[in-house]
Amino acid sequence: MGSRPYALDDHETMRLLAGLRAAAEPTRLRLLALCAAGELTVGELAQVLGQSQPRVSRHLKLLCDAGLLERFPEGSFVFHRLADTGPNAALAERLDALIPRGDSTFRLDRNRLVAIQRAREQTAAAYFRDNAARWDELRSLYVDEAEVEEALLALLPLNSADDLLDIGTGTGRMLELFGPRVARAIGIDQSREMLAIARSRLERARLANCRVRRTDMYNLPWPGPSFDAVTIHRVLHFAEDPSRAIAEAARVLRPGGRLVVVDFAPHALEALRTEHAHRRLGFADEEVSGWCRDAGLQVHPTRHLPGSRLTISIWQAARPAEHGSGKRRPAQATGEHDHPQVSQEVGV
Repeated sequence: MGSRPYALDDHETMRLLAGLRAAAEPTRLRLLALCAAGELTVGELAQVLGQSQPRVSRHLKLLCDAGLLERFPEGSFVFHRLADTGPNAALAERLDALIPRGDSTFRLDRNRLVAIQRAREQTAAAYFRDNAARWDELRSLYVDEAEVEEALLALLPLNSADDLLDIGTGTGRMLELFGPRVARAIGIDQSREMLAIARSRLERARLANCRVRRTDMYNLPWPGPSFDAVTIHRVLHFAEDPSRAIAEAARVLRPGGRLVVVDFAPHALEALRTEHAHRRLGFADEEVSGWCRDAGLQVHPTRHLPGSRLTISIWQAARPAEHGSGKRRPAQATGEHDHPQVSQEVGV
């Protein structure tokens, strides 16, 4: 008597109702659809909707509080996107799938969003044009990028990782390369300009499972093992403390996870230091391998790709697998893929 054997758990019921109430308003439903298409600032969303930023911000707060959207500051901007982690992420995805894209209002929103994305691409293209000569000069010194990327793809077969972190993501090329092979990928960088370019490229490639954040590679915001693969692609030669960057990358690797470092072998091109801001003129094999061992990783053979004047080295190392485990633990079993908001650790 008095029992409720068929009642849903009260907490889950309230969470579901909160999500449904948050979405049950025309402007907020439009915001949900827009944020499912990519990472957008409050200003961009206000521009699409034709509403004031304070009003849009209030709607966004309700959606974030309900767990349907995620927000993350980046300098003076705040970006929003559809939640892909958290208790109401599945509801957000389901609601987005139910939105009638043929509705005239949603169509108009989408057209305005495309215009904003094109403006981003034009800004990125201008940045590339302004720097193309310097980058082309540097690329001419080493092996073709296609050969490097072919070697990298061989190191990370399809479906071999759930979560990937790209440290110093720059233009997001590593996310473009590995995004189709993993469930989720995050790229971090300190340059707002590079992150803007990366977002534009990811939107163009329709890689909704990839995102970028501005944060410090020496102080990653994940408290423990969170990734099955970490890449550091031509970043260490800019680093003040390369060994510390390796140690921090190793810290967030799951058991069985792999670290891949791509950089130059030792060289004597002093112009790269004076004209391209390289702090280090390449690295010896044992130097990087030693840092990996110091970080508790098992080192694998290094591969070298000689170019006209520079040699690309690819170092590999792995976090030892847990005793008695023949394979990676599924991220879903531990909740480790529910990565915290990187923005909380970002310095403005």
